Amino acid sequence: MNEYVEPLGMRVLIRKDEGRQKTRGGIVLPDHAEIPTITGRVVEVSVQVQRDHDFPIEKYDKVLFHPKNAIPVDFEQTNVLFVVPVADIVAVFRRTPEPKRGASDELDELDSADGELAEE
Repeated sequence: MNEYVEPLGMRVLIRKDEGRQKTRGGIVLPDHAEIPTITGRVVEVSVQVQRDHDFPIEKYDKVLFHPKNAIPVDFEQTNVLFVVPVADIVAVFRRTPEPKRGASDELDELDSADGELAEE
């Protein structure tokens, strides 16, 4: 029988990202000076959160959360899991889709290239 953690109420289960051991500038930090991180991946979403359109949070989203009310879950030794109220999720990382190039974009490029050739 497999066990899993299902958050209840307006909560999600988040796997916290590992803390950084190196600064962006490349300076290696000693273990005791680890920079705390409050980002992670949503592992599971409660039914209430799925139904609430005011919180567009889905499984596998990368989120930024406030750790004050996060409840640690000692379920897997290899992962740091937290049950987090959605009110403590302050941002969701999104990627903008690449704009599709339409026929009008290609025509505009051809027109501008023709104009450059005419000027020469």
